[in-house]
Amino acid sequence: MQNGYFRLENRPEGGGYGIGLYEPQGDGDRINIDELTEYLDGLNIKYDRKKMERLGILGGDCFYPLELESTEPVPERFHLSVSDDNMSAAVRFYPPSTGGRRLSLDDFLDELSSRKVEYGIRVEALHDHFFGAGIWCTDILVAKGVEATEGTDARIEYNFNTDNHRHPQIREDGSTDYFHLTTINQCSEGDVLARIIPEVPGKAGCDVYGTALKAKEVKRETLKFGKNIELSEDRRTITSMVKGHVMLVDGKVIVSEVYEVKGVDVSTGNLEYDGSIEVNGDVAENFEIKAGGNVIVNGIVEGAKIIAGGNIVITKGMNGMGKGFLKAGGDIIVKFLENTRVAAGGYVQAEAIMHSRISAGTDVRVEGKRGTIVGGYVQAGSKVSARYIGASMGASTILEVGVNPLIKMQYSRMQKAIADHGKTVKNAEVILLNFREKLKRGFKYNESQIKYVKSVAKLVEEKNAELEQLNNRMEKLREMMETQSQAEILVSQEIFPGTTIIIGEASKTIHTSYNYCRFVKEMGEIRMAAMK
Repeated sequence: MQNGYFRLENRPEGGGYGIGLYEPQGDGDRINIDELTEYLDGLNIKYDRKKMERLGILGGDCFYPLELESTEPVPERFHLSVSDDNMSAAVRFYPPSTGGRRLSLDDFLDELSSRKVEYGIRVEALHDHFFGAGIWCTDILVAKGVEATEGTDARIEYNFNTDNHRHPQIREDGSTDYFHLTTINQCSEGDVLARIIPEVPGKAGCDVYGTALKAKEVKRETLKFGKNIELSEDRRTITSMVKGHVMLVDGKVIVSEVYEVKGVDVSTGNLEYDGSIEVNGDVAENFEIKAGGNVIVNGIVEGAKIIAGGNIVITKGMNGMGKGFLKAGGDIIVKFLENTRVAAGGYVQAEAIMHSRISAGTDVRVEGKRGTIVGGYVQAGSKVSARYIGASMGASTILEVGVNPLIKMQYSRMQKAIADHGKTVKNAEVILLNFREKLKRGFKYNESQIKYVKSVAKLVEEKNAELEQLNNRMEKLREMMETQSQAEILVSQEIFPGTTIIIGEASKTIHTSYNYCRFVKEMGEIRMAAMK
C-alpha cells in the first residue's frame, strides 16, 4: 500500500519548477493538504493554498507550478513521531526533489541514534523503502518498545474449608439435617493442610529511548501456623502431625485434637479444653463446657452452660430451665431452645425458640417444620426470620434487629462509664470550689492539705481527658448503630398480636395477626413490606 504523495520537480519542457502530485495505490490515503503546506513552509517556498485547492490538484496525478525559476536540490526528508508513552516511533518519508539525494539506511539509522531512539528498531520494516522505489507520505513503524510483564503474587492454597459460617441443610420434608454438618474440618496425621503457590516475578520492559520499565513488585507469602503442625524444608507446605480439627483464625492455621466424651455428667465433671469438644450423648443439668474451638453435642442439653470460641451444634435441642446459657464466637445451631440465654457472634439457627433470650451478631433463623418463636427476647444484628412469631394466646414476644448486640452492649457500658466519670469529676470540682472559696477568705492550708487538693485537680484533669475519649468512642458506636439500615424481620407464615418489633430506635407492637410479610424501617418508622 502506498499513500498519495508529492515531490518537488523541475520540468523545463512542461511547466518549469513545481510540485508533482501522485495518486495513492491500493487503499492508500490521498494527499493531505495540511501535510503538503507544512512541507513547503519548512522549505520557505511560497504558494497559494486557495489556488491549489481550487484547481483540484488533489484529484489525481498532476503538476502544480510554483512561482520559482529554480532552487537548490532538496534531499529526502522525513518526519519522526514518538507516541506519548514512548513505546513506539513512526516515520514518514518525503521524496527528494529533482536532483536531490536519497537517504541511505545507515544515514537514517544514524539520525535515529542522534534523536536517542535506540531500542526496538525494526530494520526489516525499512527494507522496502531503502532498497526499493521508496514509500512516501506513509507511516512506517520503525521502533517498538516492550511493555513490562506483570508477575503473579504468591498465594496460599488451603486444603480445608476456610468458611466459618456454613449452614445446615434443610431436607425436602422441611426438617433440618444436623447429622451431616461439615462445619468441623477434621484432619488426620500427615494431611497436607496448606501450601504456598510461589510468586512469579514480572519482566522489565523498555521504551524506544532505551529507558527501562520496571515490573510491579510481586507479593510473597509465608505460612502462619500453630502447634501440631510441621513445616516442610522448603517452607512452602504445612502438614498436620496429629488427628484433630483444623481452623483458620486471623490468617493462622490451627490444629486442635478434638476431645470426645460419651456425655457430660458426674462421670466427667466440667470440661475445659483449648481445642474442640464432641459430646456423643447428653449434657446434664448444672455442668459446664468451655472450648477454644467448636462444641458438638449429639444429644440434649438441660440447664447447662456451654461456651465456645467457635461454633456450637446441639442436635437434639436444649431446655435451659431458666439457667442454661450458650455463648459462641461463631454460630449456634440447635434443634430447639427453651428457657435459655444465648449469645452468638454469628448466626443462630433452630427449629423452635420458646421463652428464651437470644442475641446474634448477624441473624436468627427459625426454620424447619415448626419454625416458631414464642415468648422471650430475640435480638439480631441484621435479620430475624421464622415461620411463626408469637402465639394466639398472646405470649409476649420481643424481636429486635438493626443493632449488633455486641455494639449495643459496648454502647451501654460506655454510657455507664461516662456517667461514672462525670460523677467523679463533679464531686472533685465541689472540693476544688470549696478550696478556692476558703482561700479567698484567708484560710491557711497546711502542706498535706495543699498536696491533697493538687491531687484532686490532677484527677479532674485526667478524668476530663478520659471523658473526651469516651464521648468520641460513644459517638462512633452511635454512628455504627445508625448504619444498620438493611435490618428486617421476615415472617413466612404468621405473626400474632402481642409481638413487639424493634428496628434501631423505632418500635412497633403488633395488634392484629399478619401473614407472609416483612417488617423494615422506613422514614424512621417500622412498616410492613412485601416479601422479596
